[in-house]
Amino acid sequence: MTASVGQPAPDVAVAAYDRSKDNTDAQFSNVKLSDYRGKWVCLYFYPLDFTFVCPTEIVSFNDNVGEFADRDCVLLTASTDSEYSHKGWCDAHKDLAKMKHLMLSDKTRHLSAALGILKEDLGISYRGTFLIDPQGIIRYVNVNDLSVGRNVGEVLRVLDALQTDKLCPCNWKKGDQTLN
Repeated sequence: MTASVGQPAPDVAVAAYDRSKDNTDAQFSNVKLSDYRGKWVCLYFYPLDFTFVCPTEIVSFNDNVGEFADRDCVLLTASTDSEYSHKGWCDAHKDLAKMKHLMLSDKTRHLSAALGILKEDLGISYRGTFLIDPQGIIRYVNVNDLSVGRNVGEVLRVLDALQTDKLCPCNWKKGDQTLN
């Protein structure tokens, strides 16, 4: 069974690459989603390193790290590539050299499979976006096909709506009235 809205996020240990650390040894670690309990988490998967649509999304999310932090939300990205591939890609791509959030390595494919976004025939993930609340419950899921990038502004809008803990109508934006 795959995790979905209203269910606990899977707690699979994965390797991570943290470009923001100066010491190369400190750039590599292991994390689980439960490490972030008490905070909101935005986890977004992309198919592969060294591709074309993926860096446009990663750069856009990275440009909005402060927006997520202002909402007490940790931003994580993941693919089925290794943490060393993540490093190599960031080293080779001028825009990714400025990464401020963790890149997770789901090389075992356990996390993407548990989240229901693994494209098994290729061994890669679809473009899945997950908002996980401070109790570790998945509150939002959006999955795009391999060729279509996401809208970071929409992810922030949904996060704002979820954080109101109220009924939010269609096209609701932060500052708009909620429903009673």
